[in-house]
Amino acid sequence: MEKLKNSLIKLLTDNARYSFKELSLMLGVDETTIQRAIEEMENDGIIVKYALIVNAEKLPEEKVEALIEIKVVPQKLKGFEAIADEICRFKEVKSLYLMSGGFDLAVFVEGKSITDVSKIVSEKLAVIDGVLGLQTHFILKKYKIEGQMTKKEEDKRELI
Repeated sequence: MEKLKNSLIKLLTDNARYSFKELSLMLGVDETTIQRAIEEMENDGIIVKYALIVNAEKLPEEKVEALIEIKVVPQKLKGFEAIADEICRFKEVKSLYLMSGGFDLAVFVEGKSITDVSKIVSEKLAVIDGVLGLQTHFILKKYKIEGQMTKKEEDKRELI
């Protein structure tokens, strides 16, 4: 069953829209077994969410995304968890990671403008007890999102 689950994860990571029937045909396993394996992975928290990946540059509505690195003091008996829980509550926070290196947390936020992101940093993140320092990086262009190129490669074969 573990081998099947690993194969399913690889296929669904590439295309989460595969039907049970398509997965069944690709893996040579009946649809019921496929469905049961996927449900088990969802219940066990292995599959967290199925998501749409959007290239925001192509949308008419403007938005600004930033990566904010945060240096914190781990709290006694709680480590980084309490601060991470507090940061996760902000709706503007899209992703949060514990990191190694010069900063402890990597936070991806989204706002309508640079001013919005600045307010998130100064009024929400910087004022959290235990935050020692922040560094903000504005995302200027995305070339690849979750393994997918944002620009379609042109077919350079010569027509005959």
